[in-house]
Amino acid sequence: MTTLLVAILLGIVEGVTEFLPVSSTGHLILASELMGYDSARWAMFNVVIQLGAILAVVVLYWRTFWAVLEGLLKRNPVSIRFVRNLLIAFIPAAVIGLVLHKHIEALLGAPKVVAWALIVGGVAILVIERLVKAATIHGIAEIPVVRVIGIGFVQCLAMVPGVSRSGATIMGALSLGVERRTAAEFSFFLAIPTMLGATALELLKNREMLVTSGVGWGEIGVGFVVAFVVALAVIKWFVGIVSKHGFTPFAYYRIVAGVAALIWLSVR
Repeated sequence: MTTLLVAILLGIVEGVTEFLPVSSTGHLILASELMGYDSARWAMFNVVIQLGAILAVVVLYWRTFWAVLEGLLKRNPVSIRFVRNLLIAFIPAAVIGLVLHKHIEALLGAPKVVAWALIVGGVAILVIERLVKAATIHGIAEIPVVRVIGIGFVQCLAMVPGVSRSGATIMGALSLGVERRTAAEFSFFLAIPTMLGATALELLKNREMLVTSGVGWGEIGVGFVVAFVVALAVIKWFVGIVSKHGFTPFAYYRIVAGVAALIWLSVR
């Protein structure tokens, strides 16, 4: 398989899975096992193309970000609470990620951990969807600080590959009384500081891999663009699905994918 084809396929996987509650990291790990490419060689590539998915959020929600920026300049309380909530929710992942960085990296080479996390996460979504009470919070700026802190800590569960950052954040928000669409959008926006921080840390610690991995800027550029375009389409589709059907379809997908991965990893 050529490096260009791998770059395109990984860009598609990243764009499709980054904002769905199915775990992009887990799918990239399983993709390396399925396609047989050297995952260590493409590790830095996978980190950099996340920025393409981030850009998709910025483009789709530019009016929201522009309104928040204008509000901050005018010291609008709603805009201030919006930014405050994102920053507070980001802090737990930033601190715990720095402390447990080496342990997290060790899990990235464990595809069976991914498979089990997909299954357990799917079951958790089904349980939460069934037990969650009527939502009382309908805006990101309306989320109380205590609940924002809770969502931030729940996001840290996604440091286990296969859990899903977006899934953990959304389910945590739902459990704390945030309605579905707001929970999904909060997850999208929280991804920006979280993924920028994770990408910056990886680039700082492993910048030499950009030169020695053999995966050039051409492949990175292709993966970035593919992830961006695919994520644009997926985010719009995801919000529509969630508004009509909730998160149950993704729970069943996780369980089926996790079981299939366990079977395949056991018999290959």
